[in-house]
Amino acid sequence: MTEPTIEIRDAIASDLPMILDIYNDAVLTTTAVWDDAPRTPAAQQQWFEAKQAQGYPVLVAVQAEQVAGFCSYGTFRPWPGYRFTVENSVYTHRAYRRRGMGRQLLARLIERACEQGMHSIIGGIEAQNLASIQLHESLGYTQAACLHQVGYKFDRWLDLVLMERRLS
Repeated sequence: MTEPTIEIRDAIASDLPMILDIYNDAVLTTTAVWDDAPRTPAAQQQWFEAKQAQGYPVLVAVQAEQVAGFCSYGTFRPWPGYRFTVENSVYTHRAYRRRGMGRQLLARLIERACEQGMHSIIGGIEAQNLASIQLHESLGYTQAACLHQVGYKFDRWLDLVLMERRLS
C-alpha cells in the first residue's frame, strides 16, 4: 500500500490550529524548539500575520486532508545588511516523521527563497538532531558553525549547529 499524496501549499488561517499543535508538540517533547512553554492560539495568529506582513511564506504539507507539517522562514538578523539571508524552520507531526515530508517542505521553501531573491538560507539545528542535519545536507546545506552550550532545555546544555545554503 502506498502513502497518500502529499500536497504542499500556502497555509491559510484555518490551518493554524494544526500548525499550533505540531509546533507545541515540538516545544514540549523535542529540542527542535528552544522555547519552554507552548504557544497560545493568539500568539500563533500573531506569528502568522507577521509572516504575511513581511512577505515570508508559511507552507503546509497536507496528507489525507490533514495538515501534517509546516515550514517557514524569517529574518536571520534584524539589520539591513542581512536582508538577503533568511533562517528556515521545518516541523512535521510526530506521526509523519521520517517519511520524506520534511524534505518536500524544505525543498519548496528553498524554491520560494530563490523566487524572492534571497541569497542565503540558514538552518539552526540542535547538534544531536542528526535527522534534521541530514535533511539539510541532502538539500545542499553545509555546516558553517557549531556554537557550544548556547541553549538550555530539559535540564541540559545544547549545542547549535548553523547550516547554510547559498541560493544564487
